[in-house]
Amino acid sequence: MLLYLADYLTQFHDGFNVFRYLTLRAILSALTALSIALLIGPKVIRRLSRNNIGQVVRDDGPESHYSKAGTPTMGGALILMAVTITTLLWGDLASKQLWIVLLVTLAFGAVGWVDDYKKLALGNSKGLSARSKYFWQSVIALAAALVIFFTAQSSAETSLIVPFFKAFNWDMGWWFVPFVYLMIVGASNAVNLTDGLDGLAIMPTVMVAGALGLIAYLTGHLYFANYLVIPYVPGVGELMVFCMALAGAGLGFLWFNTYPAQVFMGDVGALALGAALGVVAVLVRQELVFLIMGGVFVMETASVIIQVSSYKLTGRRVFRMAPLHHHFELKGWPEPRVIVRFWIITVILVLVGLATLKLR
Repeated sequence: MLLYLADYLTQFHDGFNVFRYLTLRAILSALTALSIALLIGPKVIRRLSRNNIGQVVRDDGPESHYSKAGTPTMGGALILMAVTITTLLWGDLASKQLWIVLLVTLAFGAVGWVDDYKKLALGNSKGLSARSKYFWQSVIALAAALVIFFTAQSSAETSLIVPFFKAFNWDMGWWFVPFVYLMIVGASNAVNLTDGLDGLAIMPTVMVAGALGLIAYLTGHLYFANYLVIPYVPGVGELMVFCMALAGAGLGFLWFNTYPAQVFMGDVGALALGAALGVVAVLVRQELVFLIMGGVFVMETASVIIQVSSYKLTGRRVFRMAPLHHHFELKGWPEPRVIVRFWIITVILVLVGLATLKLR
């Protein structure tokens, strides 16, 4: 929106041309989203508290979590508001990729909002049934996959890129659609599983979003894409604005979500953020790099799969409790130690993921 205003004002002063630079708009996007989140955060928390929308703690969870009962949740709406407003302000609204990511994010957020609202505001402990939640996630993810597939302008936009290999690019054809579906739904649920401790999910989300924003810029820049031997996707650089908005809004949310948390994001935030990361990774054609950078999300999800499979097959549990962060809590790690160590692991994995762009 402001990009069009700046274009109009250039006829009066050439200085407004500076807002055409993607890097500047990305920086302003992060700062704007951060400011919005910090400004409206206290109001959102007070509103949630007044409506008694508080966290419900599992009886079989760590005892240290009992004190969290009643903490305002559904705070992910704060992140979505900041990201949406900021993206509309600083993004190029003619970008197809920008609209795909924004709509997928909001759609998954809507699914999470309904689930949270039923559980917390209406007192329905089950919220959305697992079947209903998965159904709507699938509908949204399949719709996004089909749109991306049918609007692709080159085979590079539907090819699987393998890290460390220059020449190995697999044009997936129709397999691209189920692959994208799995990426979006899987990433959404992975972040949701990770969101179990104060700040545990949001900081890795911020770091991965920032890295994906950098990759979006490189992928949408012909010179850098050719230099790094990665697919050049015209227009995808605009996703840097969205990614930096997500990072800024995430940092603003972390201000209130850091230990001990004043607010939790709930499904409205976790499902939306995971889907956002997944669809951005697809559009920049770096799904496998995303799995490396989001290794914490992968580990958390894998721990649940291993735990459930082991118990059903052998009657034994591999971990003291799943997801993985609860296992370490029950081993005696204080909550802040688990959180910060998972953050450190994410820093390392993000750097490894970025390094794969050059080590080919």
